Amino acid sequence: MAKILMIGGGVSGLSAGIYAQLNGHHAIVCEKHFVAGGNLTGWDRGEYHMDNCIHWLTGTNPATTTYKMWEELGALGDVEVFQGESLYTCECNGTTLSLYKDLYRIEQEMLELSPKDKKEIQSLIRAIEIVQGICGIAGEKHSEKLTAKGTIFGIPALMKYYALTTGELAARFSHPLLRSFISAFWGDDFGSLALLMVFAHFCGENGGIPKGGSCAMAERMSERLKSLGGELLLQKEAVKINHENGRAESVTFADGTTIDADYVILTADPAVVFKKMLDIPMPKQLKKQYQNSRLRRFSSYQCAFACDLAELPFQGDFIFEVPVKYRSMLHMNQVIVREFSHEPSFAPEGKNILQTLTFCYEEDAVKFIEFRNQDKQAYKKKKQEIADLLMHLLVEKFPQLQGKLTCVDVWTPATYQRYTDSEMGSYMSFALPSKVLPTRASNRVQGLSNVFLATQWQQIPGGLPVAAEGGKMAIETIQKEIKVKANKSKYKKILLTSR
Repeated sequence: MAKILMIGGGVSGLSAGIYAQLNGHHAIVCEKHFVAGGNLTGWDRGEYHMDNCIHWLTGTNPATTTYKMWEELGALGDVEVFQGESLYTCECNGTTLSLYKDLYRIEQEMLELSPKDKKEIQSLIRAIEIVQGICGIAGEKHSEKLTAKGTIFGIPALMKYYALTTGELAARFSHPLLRSFISAFWGDDFGSLALLMVFAHFCGENGGIPKGGSCAMAERMSERLKSLGGELLLQKEAVKINHENGRAESVTFADGTTIDADYVILTADPAVVFKKMLDIPMPKQLKKQYQNSRLRRFSSYQCAFACDLAELPFQGDFIFEVPVKYRSMLHMNQVIVREFSHEPSFAPEGKNILQTLTFCYEEDAVKFIEFRNQDKQAYKKKKQEIADLLMHLLVEKFPQLQGKLTCVDVWTPATYQRYTDSEMGSYMSFALPSKVLPTRASNRVQGLSNVFLATQWQQIPGGLPVAAEGGKMAIETIQKEIKVKANKSKYKKILLTSR
């Protein structure tokens, strides 16, 4: 049995800890905050609950291997999963189009909206079907998988989307609403393959929301770790990994204590880990990703509004265009507003909580962080200005909200940077650009034989499943190391006894 120490109690760290216990080891997960979960979190402001993370979760379809992983981690299983009729609704010039869970309803409404775009619409639907088949969520019951031969024949139909950004794909449609619908979810700069994955998973009943949202899921994973005998040490911030002769010997924490371990797994942003905790260079493969100008990191600023209405004028996520005169302040053309009627406990009876989300790339994210570090009062004023503007836009879009909204919280890339220690407040690693496949970087740390990575930054783009898989794979790598050592020891013993 090995003693394995996880630095970070987010999804990666909890996953690694759980799989360590399942494989007969002793896991110690160390988290600097008073609660585990990392980005998988939420918080209360008075009677209202803000959910920070899950807009939709890949792996809620029981036919998928990802579901089985979530089940092993305690995140899913005997948990109610909500999947709305649509993931998001896009509005342009007073007309709307929704990403329904029924793929063929989307196709029908797109064709009715713009018969002129029939070729592009059918091509898109066909590509989504292929992705579903590759992922094993195709067919009427969303459980069919393409054969190897079918996958090979289907790949050429995906190559167009591999080569296009979402903005370039949107430009291939003539109707303005279709263009907005394609670019609204990710913006213009993501690779179109990322959009196909969103469509395929949601329409394959593989993108629901577990009951209780982000906090409840993090708590279930924490309890799963502890029920297996693993340790979860909270308010335990690692500051230095002590190593000698190519091995980590122990980890020193901010409270002055030191814990020794046979193996150490790093789950935080490598850009921070290799600056603060380790005095060795970042692995070359990861360093290239951080230095690649095409692999852009992103964050967002969000506002939460208490809403004194029992019935809302929309359901799920609603995306609308920002008037041109406000775009310079928000740095985006569209705003996502979200409602939580599927979680009645998030707001008092007869009321609702609304959250707006506006994406920003690292240039703007860094400005938020620097702004806060230089002048906290000015930063606070800036947050209030953003909240006031977004409230104005919501009321302008939905006049029935006039006098019904109160801002209860605002959070920015600076918030994410302080809370998760991500270098620039990124919570999903890198944006997937066009002409790039989502491959995973090695989890090994050159120069240290018993230190491994389990972070979403090893794959483009990141996210909760990528983080959880990273933890699982780190333990699988350690298992292989242990087996190799055991075989060498056994072989050496045979040689000695045969002499």
